[in-house]
Amino acid sequence: MSAPADPRTAETVYLLDPGLLADPFGGYARMREEAPLVRALFPGAASPVWLVTRYDDVKRMLSDQRFVNDPANVPGMDVGDIRRQIIQARGIPPEYAKYILGSVLDADGADHMRLRRLVSRAFTARRVAGLRPRVAEITESLLDDLPAAAEDGVVDLLERFTYPLPITVICELVGIPEEDRPRWRSWGRALVSTEPGALAEPLREMVAHIGELIVRRRAEPEDDLLTGLIRAHDEDGDRLSDVEMVTMVLTIVLAGHETTAHLIGNGVAALLTHPDQLALLRDDPELMPRAVHELMRRYGPVQMTRMRYATEDVTIGGMPVRRGEAVTALLVSADHDPREFPDPDRLDITREPDGRRENHVGFGHGLHYCLGAALARQEAEVALEALLRRFPDLALAVDPADLERQPLPGAWRLARLPVRL
Repeated sequence: MSAPADPRTAETVYLLDPGLLADPFGGYARMREEAPLVRALFPGAASPVWLVTRYDDVKRMLSDQRFVNDPANVPGMDVGDIRRQIIQARGIPPEYAKYILGSVLDADGADHMRLRRLVSRAFTARRVAGLRPRVAEITESLLDDLPAAAEDGVVDLLERFTYPLPITVICELVGIPEEDRPRWRSWGRALVSTEPGALAEPLREMVAHIGELIVRRRAEPEDDLLTGLIRAHDEDGDRLSDVEMVTMVLTIVLAGHETTAHLIGNGVAALLTHPDQLALLRDDPELMPRAVHELMRRYGPVQMTRMRYATEDVTIGGMPVRRGEAVTALLVSADHDPREFPDPDRLDITREPDGRRENHVGFGHGLHYCLGAALARQEAEVALEALLRRFPDLALAVDPADLERQPLPGAWRLARLPVRL
């Protein structure tokens, strides 16, 4: 059997290619069947990145500690930071880059574990289970308000339901006052803009606002995550620096509502366009945990991981990755790999054997597995169950082909979700 061709000789994929944005499932599937590694270029990046396309290779790479998130941790090399190049291209001032590049998501080794431990207690299975009644209460309140928000029976579910639910939950958990939450919603919108400079002013405002909250919480401690972070900082500055504390709040609030909002939105759209699966779920609500896993696999909002860098020469799928080169796990391709998932393009809410096991990699894998995965799944379960129960005649208000999506590489996110109640 001949050795695979060197992927360096293949054409580099541009991730803002209109065809790929329009049909990432088909586009990435073709890449996956052509090669286990594909060269790709992010907008604003000076160097290409390897996309890992196949399920087994994705899981192995995400568990392999020879790959690091911070390029400064590649020994013996001055590796260009591709994420820094991207955020500079987006017009983010250098003095604010540290709040994006220095999060728990970007740390390695002992630093990663130190930061993760500081917040992991807020996301334990027990703590998340304890939040379920409050999640249900918020959900029912939002659904109560939907009919009044509708025009001729039509409402944008993203604006009125799938965003307000997770941002309310995560802000309560962190300690963001209710009156400040609309500002976080508007700041979150700026994140999805591809216009250079669009994120600069919102980022300044977010950092300043978190600083104000820290001052307020020091004076008036509460039973929330922010108070816990302040305590860790004040008792032992080596555990958490000033910048790390601001970055942690920024990361948790934004990551804790954006992706969950689109998991729920994508899930609603999928069920309304797959009436057979919707009927199964209505007939047997106990299928909901399995349904959420399948919706995450088939239409997950995050289609690729953050970049990692090889600390030594490595082989992935028989292909060479050289020390210092960047790789990204293509989650959408792995979760549609027929080697792991029979008939992968079919939505099948009975695919998972139970609601506890997780075959897909929609929440990542390995040491950087999503901290908030259990909370996101719970919010999706509660939201979908209540929505379908309260509005049994729920239907899309537009043709499925007319559902507008945000033009973001590596994401599957609707811009609006108009439904008829």
